[in-house]
Amino acid sequence: MVPALRLLLAFLAIGSCMAADHIDLWPMPKSVTHGTQRLYVSKDLAMSMEGSKYSDEKTILKDAFQRTVDLLKLNHAADGANPSSYVLTGVNIAVHSPEDELNFGVDESYNLTIHTVGEPLHAHIEAQTVFGALHALQTFSQLCYFDFTSRLIELNSAPWMITDAPRFPYRGLLIDTSRHYLPLTTIKGVIDAMAYSKLNVLHWHIVDEQSFPIEIPSYPKLWNGSYSYSERYTMSDAVDIVRYAENRGVNVLAEIDVPGHALSWGVGYPTLWPSDSCKEPLDVSNNFTFTVIDGILSDFSKVFKFKFVHVGGDEVNTSCWTATPHIKEWLNDNHMNVSDAYRYFVLRTQKIAISHGYDVVNWEETFNHFGEKLDRKTVVHNWLGGDVAPKVVAAGLRCIVSNQDKWYLDHLDATWEGFYMNEPLKGIDNPEQQRLVIGGEVCMWGEQIDASDIEQTIWPRAAAAAGQLWTPIEKLAEDARSATSRLSRFRCLLNQRGVAAAPLAGDGRTAPYEPGPCVRQ
Repeated sequence: MVPALRLLLAFLAIGSCMAADHIDLWPMPKSVTHGTQRLYVSKDLAMSMEGSKYSDEKTILKDAFQRTVDLLKLNHAADGANPSSYVLTGVNIAVHSPEDELNFGVDESYNLTIHTVGEPLHAHIEAQTVFGALHALQTFSQLCYFDFTSRLIELNSAPWMITDAPRFPYRGLLIDTSRHYLPLTTIKGVIDAMAYSKLNVLHWHIVDEQSFPIEIPSYPKLWNGSYSYSERYTMSDAVDIVRYAENRGVNVLAEIDVPGHALSWGVGYPTLWPSDSCKEPLDVSNNFTFTVIDGILSDFSKVFKFKFVHVGGDEVNTSCWTATPHIKEWLNDNHMNVSDAYRYFVLRTQKIAISHGYDVVNWEETFNHFGEKLDRKTVVHNWLGGDVAPKVVAAGLRCIVSNQDKWYLDHLDATWEGFYMNEPLKGIDNPEQQRLVIGGEVCMWGEQIDASDIEQTIWPRAAAAAGQLWTPIEKLAEDARSATSRLSRFRCLLNQRGVAAAPLAGDGRTAPYEPGPCVRQ
């Protein structure tokens, strides 16, 4: 079936029910009720904070409100005549907690109420933390439309009463700046779209075997492994990204992938290689290897304040260790084989990360090979098989789900329907074990993307996964077709906001199949 026909049939299947409900929000909130009244959004929409215990000294809320207003006015000048009634003049935001540290598991819930009676009319947001209020503003922005008859911003179907909270505390998106360098503006654009979609963790796979683009003050020659002098990130750049993300409710998870995927490290420090002719994985026999890892994680701890750090551990080909005489001798002296050395490397790296205050994330191979030896606070990052997460949580460890057949964005044959229908708790029935699945993550590996095509490769498929990770399971559509209209509208909203989200019809990163309106692509 051609993509456009598939999408058309999906719209026909759901058209009648959508006409009756008009709930086009993405992700779908936990609870929604609404009416039929049209409101007009004042050209001078103002924010107030009556009843709030949050001082907003960092202007997180003030800046977010201004961004919301700017989005509403982004594409059209609201220059119609001011109506005399049903004008929404402001948004009152009451935040109960004075804290604004973006810790893992922070309360992201909110209530959004928009009445049709009262003078003046206000939208009311109530949240435990400022980060819940940020999500409420995103939802509010989706309720507002430009009307070409009144030439005003309108809010239809009022009154609205929305109660909302995320299903999972970890809702991630991986970007890869080793395979292709991504400018700061591109990374910030990804973060903006994550906030629109209510994703809350940017997993920054910063370095890999191809390049080492980030400054490490403790070992300044490491970024000699960058592609070029200009394709680098200073520590000040990293601070900028972290602050930009945190002000939008997004944490940044930094990753160094060791001992494999680290060839670029030796460009600046060749003794990290087993030999000049065999350069990967890192030299397990050299204490300097672990001294460098300690320096990197020490520098990271000053910038990346998220609870977790990712230290990789996947796809380790140990043949260099046995082919290098001094490492082979070290293995013999320590009565180790290469499997023992792999375990030794990972566990020693874990201890270094923990010494800097982090909880550790490792790719699933570490669990598959020596799960019983991992630190008990380890979060296992599942990517290979769909049967791994149940084994991880049965062993009492936490898990992030990113199974590659469903949630790898570089798999261009993976459609949005698969992203939406992927269930992180599949095969896990025990409630205590379900709680050990802290969430999921879609992965944008960078071999075949750069700044020119990253947005249309990520979106809207990542938003489809965001729906699965945010919305309560009982509110999720049992068939992806019944979510088509909402996601299509959200994809068009992303386009209007300057995000190059690809059409829903077809595979990932597809082009429009034929002429037609945005929502039918």
